[in-house]
Amino acid sequence: MKKNYLLALLSAFLLWLAWPPIPYTAPLLWVAFIPLLFALENVMRGDYRKKGMKVFWLGGLTGVVWNTASIYWVFNAMNAVMPVYAAAFVSLIPFCLAALLMALAFRLYYQLRKCYPIGWSLTGLVCFWIAYEYLHQTWDLAFPWMTLGNGFANTHQLIQWYEYTGVYGGTVWIWALNILLFLSILSARDGFARSHRRKLLVAVIVLIGVPSFWSLWRYTTYEERENPSNVVVVQPNIDPYGKFTFLTPESQLDNLIRLSESIAQPNTEFFIWPETAIARQGGFDEDRFYEHPTFLHIQQFLDTYKNGNVLSGIEGYRIYNSPQTSTARAFDGVYYDAFNSAVLIENSAKLQYYHKSKLVAGAEQFPFAGALAFMKPLFKGFGGTTGSYGRQDKPSVFYSQSGIGAAPVICYESIWGDYVAKYIEQGAQFIAIVTNDGWWGDTAGKDQHLAYAKLRAIETRRWVARSANTGISAFINQRGDAVQRTKWWVSTAIKQDINLNEEITFYVKTGDYFAYAGCGGSLAFGLMILFALAKRKNNR
Repeated sequence: MKKNYLLALLSAFLLWLAWPPIPYTAPLLWVAFIPLLFALENVMRGDYRKKGMKVFWLGGLTGVVWNTASIYWVFNAMNAVMPVYAAAFVSLIPFCLAALLMALAFRLYYQLRKCYPIGWSLTGLVCFWIAYEYLHQTWDLAFPWMTLGNGFANTHQLIQWYEYTGVYGGTVWIWALNILLFLSILSARDGFARSHRRKLLVAVIVLIGVPSFWSLWRYTTYEERENPSNVVVVQPNIDPYGKFTFLTPESQLDNLIRLSESIAQPNTEFFIWPETAIARQGGFDEDRFYEHPTFLHIQQFLDTYKNGNVLSGIEGYRIYNSPQTSTARAFDGVYYDAFNSAVLIENSAKLQYYHKSKLVAGAEQFPFAGALAFMKPLFKGFGGTTGSYGRQDKPSVFYSQSGIGAAPVICYESIWGDYVAKYIEQGAQFIAIVTNDGWWGDTAGKDQHLAYAKLRAIETRRWVARSANTGISAFINQRGDAVQRTKWWVSTAIKQDINLNEEITFYVKTGDYFAYAGCGGSLAFGLMILFALAKRKNNR
């Protein structure tokens, strides 16, 4: 078994090496699973006891090592809002839970191999894997950071076809190439005819060449329709660990305005400020914010810009006489919801709010609140987790007075392709990502988060204006190129004439149909396993 565990670790190493932010290595994903597949094959053909358990542990080992090496920074982010012991516990969600689901997919693959040919079984493996990825983007412990199709984010020239498939098309592409190459090597080892091996290799060449060359052609010939809007992105660089220690809220606002004015033009239409940029201890009453000096100060700033709008993150709350939402918390005879929000401020008393929907499990919401109510004491005081932040069920678009539609995407919501696509369906002409990215420090997390924004640009063919408190802020065009980007941990602002787009891509129209097909396939293969088990039982 030692050799098999080394093969599993080799797969984990290749997956990590191929993953963002390491540049130019993404094609390693085409071969990264081959060592693991051979380790599993050795177990299934070998004289071992409890083969199913060994397959499970091999798959789980690859998943744990790959995940932990790639997203080690999660602990930094969790430790920023909760004690070390709780941060370590919550970090197990991305480190180990995804690996557990991966291991289950390989265990089900083994169960198929016991009853069905290898081709059917490997197809089932792909379906089980996609079902795991889809589950991990939809349930209360959602964290789709490591969805396999994300791996080409820094090699976006090769995946321009994501405008048709989204990242799940990338997942299928990667798995198909790994399987074909694995079968090519296995058939040579097992002495299959050369003609059989030749067919497999031709399939590999076609599967690499056709999508890649089409993508390169699309990348080099893609032209944006001219529809410019001048946008300013601000990076204030406020240390998140001492937001109200080093600077007063008034000083922070003055700094945001100063940076905005330093590069603004008379025709600037949007000033993008980062997540929770407008903040004070306890937050702002959203229903009365228009009366607050902060709002009045921002409007005074906007007087200079005829069509100017400030799109910013804000910490807010709303008060109710009764518990109007499932997240409402009682306080001093009333109920309230706290929000991590975005706000659009213009030259009028009108305010538009968007409440972050994709909340961080453990830090912003209590997962499975009903079933796991007994765990609430563990999370008490961790950023309001026991009651969870308020949220809205679906995205909403901010519309400026001139009619421009902006998608306000908060923090790690930007890793949900299907969710961002819903903004576009509602008329968003560009994507504004407001994030902090300072909690995990100068680690790979900030670079990965930036890279994933390129995927959203390609899927939707929309510019992305990304404002990150401590970096990396950027402008990303409709091809996924970061045409401007800031340095980490500097106070600065950048501006860009972006092209607004109203066209709807095939992916926006259809959503994650690869995921739906994979989930349907996993159900069918699951029934095949049950049928085989029942047949075996009846034959005894």
